[in-house]
Amino acid sequence: MRALHSSSARSARVDLLRGTSIFAVLLLHFSLSYDLIDSPLSRILPKSVVARLVLNGNYGVTVFFAISGFLITANNLARYTRLGEVRLRDFYAYRFSRIIPPLILALSIISALALFGVPSFVNDDGGQKLSASFFAIGVLSVLTFWHNVLMQWAGYFNYCLNIYWSLSVEEVFYLGFPIACIVLKREKLIGALCAIFIVAGPAYRAVHRSDELYFEYGYLACFDAIAFGCMTALLYQTIRAHRLVGRATRCAAAIGLIAVYLLGIDHYEVFGFSMVALGASLLLTNAFDDSIKQPKHLLTMAVCWLGRHSYELYLFHIIVLAGARNLVRPGTLPYAYKVPGFVVFVMLSALLAGVVARFYAEPLNGALRAGLSSVQRPRAAGP
Repeated sequence: MRALHSSSARSARVDLLRGTSIFAVLLLHFSLSYDLIDSPLSRILPKSVVARLVLNGNYGVTVFFAISGFLITANNLARYTRLGEVRLRDFYAYRFSRIIPPLILALSIISALALFGVPSFVNDDGGQKLSASFFAIGVLSVLTFWHNVLMQWAGYFNYCLNIYWSLSVEEVFYLGFPIACIVLKREKLIGALCAIFIVAGPAYRAVHRSDELYFEYGYLACFDAIAFGCMTALLYQTIRAHRLVGRATRCAAAIGLIAVYLLGIDHYEVFGFSMVALGASLLLTNAFDDSIKQPKHLLTMAVCWLGRHSYELYLFHIIVLAGARNLVRPGTLPYAYKVPGFVVFVMLSALLAGVVARFYAEPLNGALRAGLSSVQRPRAAGP
């Protein structure tokens, strides 16, 4: 069975897709506070186009889910050759080491500022006035992977914690994936399970299409995107398209992905997320091909950098933005300063994410992986 790639390899295409997705998330969150639709951007593009560009950032999270499914499946196929041979200890050690330390740091900062009653960090989002004790429940829900369920019960209650719903989806996937692999053993059965989730996702969203806390944040509402990524990695083993066919497929996928993104989420709650996940997954085919060159243009290099640090950006940009909301109240940023303000916000978020990654997350990741994984390292499948 042919391996997809070396388990230590990086893909410029994956980083580029991640970087574009996190940029869409940053656009959305900044615009929700400072309205980029009514900004100098509307002098360059029609206001309706600007609105579609900045308000559909949740599709960026869907792309992340598809990438996650693809990479987790591809990496474990490269490491073990067969998914049924996944080692629980190593899998959980790798995921814990990467995910938890930066998350604990972000939660510690948010908790400390909330205890001092700093606005935009306390439980008053969405008009709520929840007690300080409820903050402990919110943090616990993030760390135990049911924050999206808590939000479905309590609504939007904490500006910073609200965005961490997606981690609950990711972590439940990480918890279940190796167990499913060991129980099902065969790739065909794992693919069948992916197909079930791909069908279940739109069905779930159809039932809950009137409530975004369900059709965007529910586990079943998101697992189809992850399943698309997993299925792509599984099919890659047996289907190898001609290079020109692959390029044509990815071009069509990119056009379709952009079209669905610009159509937006309203009125497309059922299948819009599925189409975004499918387009993103198709873009990942041949993502580890040796012929893919690292970017040399400044813009693509910058986007790839955002992609490599997308997790830290996702965790910490909301802290930067919450702090900005205390300096400049939402809705009061002057028209001429909105675009420069967004640029400053991205730069500060990137700086914070880079510092956290370089001096905290990456060293801890390496140390924890070495300490928590099994003594005998799993073999890496050759090409």
